[in-house]
Amino acid sequence: MKNLLKFLLLVLVLSAGVSLLYDYQLHHGHLSLTTRAQPEKYTLADGPAVDSKSVASLASLSEERRKLVAGVIPSVVSVKTTKRLQRRQDGLDPFDFFRGNFRQYRGPDDEAMVQNSLGSGVIVTKEGHIITNNHVVDQVDEIEVQLSDGRTRKARLIGADAKLDLAVLKMDEPGVKPLKLGDSDAVQAGDFVLAVGNPFGFEETVTDGIISSKGRPNRVDGFGDFLQTNAAINPGNSGGPLINLRGEVIGINTAIISRSGGSQGIGFAIPSNTVRMALESLLKQGRIIRGYLGIETRAPQSGPFGGSPAESGVVVAAVMPNSPAAEAQIQRGDVIQKFDGHDIHNIAELQRLVSQVDLDKKVALEVTRNGKPVAVSAKIKEKPTNYPLARALPPGSPGQQLPPSPNEPDTEGPDEDQPAAPDGGALGEIAVRELSPQLAQTLGVPSSVRGVVVTRVDGGNGAAELRAGDVIEAINQEPVASVRDYEAAMQGLDPSQPQVLSVCRQRSRSFVVVKPR
Repeated sequence: MKNLLKFLLLVLVLSAGVSLLYDYQLHHGHLSLTTRAQPEKYTLADGPAVDSKSVASLASLSEERRKLVAGVIPSVVSVKTTKRLQRRQDGLDPFDFFRGNFRQYRGPDDEAMVQNSLGSGVIVTKEGHIITNNHVVDQVDEIEVQLSDGRTRKARLIGADAKLDLAVLKMDEPGVKPLKLGDSDAVQAGDFVLAVGNPFGFEETVTDGIISSKGRPNRVDGFGDFLQTNAAINPGNSGGPLINLRGEVIGINTAIISRSGGSQGIGFAIPSNTVRMALESLLKQGRIIRGYLGIETRAPQSGPFGGSPAESGVVVAAVMPNSPAAEAQIQRGDVIQKFDGHDIHNIAELQRLVSQVDLDKKVALEVTRNGKPVAVSAKIKEKPTNYPLARALPPGSPGQQLPPSPNEPDTEGPDEDQPAAPDGGALGEIAVRELSPQLAQTLGVPSSVRGVVVTRVDGGNGAAELRAGDVIEAINQEPVASVRDYEAAMQGLDPSQPQVLSVCRQRSRSFVVVKPR
């Protein structure tokens, strides 16, 4: 009993001590209360730190930028896509891992999964046609666009082109405001631009900057034709417009170079003149119509083919049979100086001009032949669908290259001109050949790719997914760097089992599963 009394007494003493300490801190300002007995005195600044009259030009610039943004925002839309991933009824397939990165499996009876994505687009016609990137709407089940005022409308795909990475959508909404496609040829480095879109899902985001560069003729990876800008472009900006001071679309934002995945001031846009050509071609023809001359070219050198030095233009290294160039009697060794009135400074410039010419139009060319000017005219035709491979593999000669030009060393190895015979085993009837650096450049394949090029596909099984021009990099995860590797791999395949091919098609990599016959 005494111990209990002692314990209670100790508790009372401690409680009294805590109470006294709290009262002392409260009265000496060491504790803060949610309400104070006396209001705190404060005084706000009386005026701005800078007189607006002293920065009148900046204030005017800000006001002009507001007008520019307000004029273009109603024409920019959010593009929301939905892709349904079908559920499986027969369990897991071990090769499904190679068919996509987004598919997940929880069991054969689970409901179909849905994948949603966001992008941007811009209205370019009064009828409601919208330009965006092909990769924004590629292989999706539903497309919905959201206008700047919050309204949402269903949209349908009118046409697309994976090579240009452009797509045309259509929504049924009267009274929409289109933006004009400007002249990207008139754009110069240093021009002020705005990038509008939906980075990371934040709608109607505007960033500004300048044109950093345009037309890089020495690049062969596709970026040479783009407009480069330092206006911040982030994931979700894809398909949004790049705007000039007149509120015109001079480009469609499409790519960034970044180590972090976000903007680092190196963004790229498809030039508006290319966009206009693609739009009109898709609306009129349902596909991209590309004109071509039918020539192999290279940059001019001192004394090309024994001729006089050339400071500009491009040298004709070869002429394709039955092509517009052949009919115009353009000859190997000619230096093309002008095309349709435009001076030609590099190969990329010539390619762009040729691709934009209307079909069956006769175009005047000025060439230098043996040091003398010669005028010719060529009737531009549509580029054949197999043109990339035909450039390296002339008709009737599967696997055979164009002969090397005079005074140019043959850089191919002794076995590289020999194609592998069509395989009639596990991969069906396909033929391949070596991938040389020149052929990789022709096919638009990254220089780092190693493999063999498919030249013909006759099989009726899973190999039908292959196309002429595809590069097979590996078979069942075993690298295939040459025709010899390919033939050795064929010897070890079991025709009764599925085969997994690692394939590079231009700049895209994928897996093709070849099933047994």
